[in-house]
Amino acid sequence: MSRSVGYVVGLLMILLGLIWIAQGSGYFPYPASSFMINQSIWVLWGIIMAVAGLAVTIIVSRLRRRG
Repeated sequence: MSRSVGYVVGLLMILLGLIWIAQGSGYFPYPASSFMINQSIWVLWGIIMAVAGLAVTIIVSRLRRRG
């Protein structure tokens, strides 16, 4: 069960990172009053979050192979 939780957490981190990248770059301006729209720092935070989520997913998949 913990592997499933790890996958879900990793995928949610990737999704959240992609949303932050889209908002920070202005491609996803929702909600219109969001402080994240067109702010390049959120692109950086989004990249960091997505890479961390990818790392979590890879680590969980390697733990699964070991047994």
